[in-house]
Amino acid sequence: MLRQRGIPFAPTMRRLVVAGIAVFVAWSLLDALTHRLLLQPLYASSAGIWRPFSEMNPVLIIVVTVLLIVVFLTGYKVLVRPKSLAAGVYYGGLLGAALGVSAGFGTYIHSPIPLALAWGWFILGTTKGLVAGAILGALVHENAGR
Repeated sequence: MLRQRGIPFAPTMRRLVVAGIAVFVAWSLLDALTHRLLLQPLYASSAGIWRPFSEMNPVLIIVVTVLLIVVFLTGYKVLVRPKSLAAGVYYGGLLGAALGVSAGFGTYIHSPIPLALAWGWFILGTTKGLVAGAILGALVHENAGR
């Protein structure tokens, strides 16, 4: 139906979907590497405050991740002009730093986590934002789909 009416957003929407899938894969890999390997000693040093791995809800993790990606993609589509790789990286860096500082140091304010873990979450959040922004900027730019 979109092709019959000649709506110009169809290629952009396809690129947004592809970008969303790519961001999900990239974030999943980054999370696995960071949480299970790099930050694992910090989690072990404060084991009393964490839910056991067997009690984590994988469906909820996926739902939260997908919702965050949808917000990220929608913000880029609606707010960023012109769309480019540089704009995507800038947008991703800003959002990533905001989420990283919130997750890392926001949690540190209220919970007895190690300061190094707060820094780890901040760096991870910023990195994930930069990666997502680069993916989005590379796939969804002003000349994409034309």
